[in-house]
Amino acid sequence: MYLGRFIIIGETTAVYRVSSRSYPNRQIISRDNMLTVVPTSEAAQTNNPYVSYNCMRQGGEKIVIGNGSHVDPIAEKIDRGYPARDALAEALLALDYEKDDYNTPRIAGIVGSSSYVGIIRQDAVIIRSISEPTLVSTYENDAPTTAQLSLKGDIEEIAQKAYELEYEHPVCAAAVTHQGQGEGEGESGDIVAQIYNGK
Repeated sequence: MYLGRFIIIGETTAVYRVSSRSYPNRQIISRDNMLTVVPTSEAAQTNNPYVSYNCMRQGGEKIVIGNGSHVDPIAEKIDRGYPARDALAEALLALDYEKDDYNTPRIAGIVGSSSYVGIIRQDAVIIRSISEPTLVSTYENDAPTTAQLSLKGDIEEIAQKAYELEYEHPVCAAAVTHQGQGEGEGESGDIVAQIYNGK
């Protein structure tokens, strides 16, 4: 099954994976407290505006995850004091689904004291609070569904397992968590990220 890009949002941990048939020569890099999807040195040049973007960024004490340029305004709204749910909904509605050949949905999630997952498709907007690991993808699973991946344990292992999930055309993956927090504390602890760009 080909899901395209997908996120898995948990209460304290989240995953992002790029799967791509058209632009496989990409990687995730870390810079300035965010994770960014960029072409590798082998990639052909392209003017496609959806190839490079920040896929994870800190907003306040929260973690924002998504498949495109909407990650930045979500994080910026949270920094300005917006409630997480409002920041997610407003940014998705403002930027809408991607205007490419496939009308690709925008997906996003927020991990914090309350965690949310969202998607905007051509025909719907869904924002949902979560209490268990929840997956949403640009294709096939384009509504939030229970994830088949545990988000407990070593963050490096979680990133690798996300990459190795049996969905077609994996390119790169990353996992991020609030490390060192106590049970039920939501936003405390340091934010730690791990990248897995394949073997």
